[in-house]
Amino acid sequence: MEIGKYNVLRVSRGVDFGLYLADAHGHEVLLPRRYVTDSMTIGSEIEVFVYIDSENRPVATTERPTAVVGDFVLMRVKAVNATGAFLDWGLVAKDLLVPFREQRVSMQAGRSYIVHVYLDKETGRVVASAKLDKFVSNKKPPYYHRQRVDLLIVQRTELGYKVLIDNKYWGIIYQNETYADVNIGEHHMGFVRQVRPDGKVDVTLAKIEKMRVDDLSTSILDYLKQHGGTMSLTDKSSPEDIQRVFQCSKKDFKKALGQLYKQHLVTLGETVTLI
Repeated sequence: MEIGKYNVLRVSRGVDFGLYLADAHGHEVLLPRRYVTDSMTIGSEIEVFVYIDSENRPVATTERPTAVVGDFVLMRVKAVNATGAFLDWGLVAKDLLVPFREQRVSMQAGRSYIVHVYLDKETGRVVASAKLDKFVSNKKPPYYHRQRVDLLIVQRTELGYKVLIDNKYWGIIYQNETYADVNIGEHHMGFVRQVRPDGKVDVTLAKIEKMRVDDLSTSILDYLKQHGGTMSLTDKSSPEDIQRVFQCSKKDFKKALGQLYKQHLVTLGETVTLI
């Protein structure tokens, strides 16, 4: 039975105040009566979320919290007291605590913060932390160019947006690589541009086709610079000749030339010429 996560448990017995659910090892947890339905009978299996209540007892609920242990998520602070900040977790009977020692800045009621949900080894309770670096890997990411990844928008910076990649690694989307409106706390599908030698990851929200055309545009510019600023390949050239030189389709080649032309970097005619 995993605390802070969803568990599929079997109804083992009923009592006046609810049902007891058991895992494969016979460990039991109470599902309070307010969550019990007529379909829950002895022996049936139910998916529930298990947490520790204020009296240090494990409790099950059919409610679905905003996040489970291991997640990074944007949450709103409901209240702050001498213990810490309490986040709206999506559970009626339980808010999520961020102890003061786990706050990067003093949290204020009504404001929202990106936090990591984890199981406190000392207390056995589910808590949250705004000190995200402690939970992000410092190993070099194993990503490859154009790999599709999940991105959590964490922070706006002068360069663009700091993002969390697949809940594991830090990355950055440069301002000119967003191609869409983004907000802090949102998840977006993105693509890896490159993993730098220092382990930092550049990502983009651009579609694969856009990335292909951007890369090809750079290759065309490099080719022109290496060949006196002019090349005989144009949008009228055969697909075979284009493939031989740039290892790309004629469709992508024409889009790349059009992009360079719109950016006033080349002129098009009988030849392609660098401006």
